Amino acid sequence: MSEKTKILIVDDDPDIRNVLNLLLREEYETNETSNGADAVDFIKKNPETDLIILDVMMPEMDGIEACERIRRFSNAPILFLTAKSAEKDRLAAYRSGGDDFLSKPFSRAELLAKVNSLLRRYRQYLGKPASTTVSLGNLEVDMINHMVYNAGEAVPLTETEYAILECLLKNRGRVVTTQELYETIWKETFLPGSGNTIMVHVLNLRRKIEEVPSEPRIVRTAWGKGYIID
Repeated sequence: MSEKTKILIVDDDPDIRNVLNLLLREEYETNETSNGADAVDFIKKNPETDLIILDVMMPEMDGIEACERIRRFSNAPILFLTAKSAEKDRLAAYRSGGDDFLSKPFSRAELLAKVNSLLRRYRQYLGKPASTTVSLGNLEVDMINHMVYNAGEAVPLTETEYAILECLLKNRGRVVTTQELYETIWKETFLPGSGNTIMVHVLNLRRKIEEVPSEPRIVRTAWGKGYIID
């Protein structure tokens, strides 16, 4: 690549920002901000940013609110970084539109594994050619250009939401287990809490593509098993 991949680091702790810069700048071009509001402004001005590492706990505007605002105009993958490891914090991060989660303290190997996985998936689903456009009632999925339309209007999915939709479409008519879905998309071993991660992303996806999200007709639940698109 002629240009390095661009990563925005957002953390109010200058020591954490310095550590992340040291770990990443050999392979990536890094920028940084110290709060959520500045992060939102930065992404608006620099939409070519490839990935955002976003701390949850920050003064003024926390990472959850910043993510929600960024998701209004950007689908760049967001890796949440926080000292908290409680399940409720993970779910709040995912509900706001985040793609993955890394708890402090972390190793260089853990950080790079998460970053590389998110970037690989993002590039794959943005640039990979496919053979067809799939219609699901008023919904059209352009699998060539990684675009989804509802009654002709573009639907702004995150790359994780799109990845889930595409995985289910590629297995159309078959129940995809929660474990299979998680390990296919996240490339990680399925753990007891992983089902909740999938559930939150599926709920977010349904809010965007279903006429009545509480009564889904596209992405249906196979209770005790997983999800299916008929």
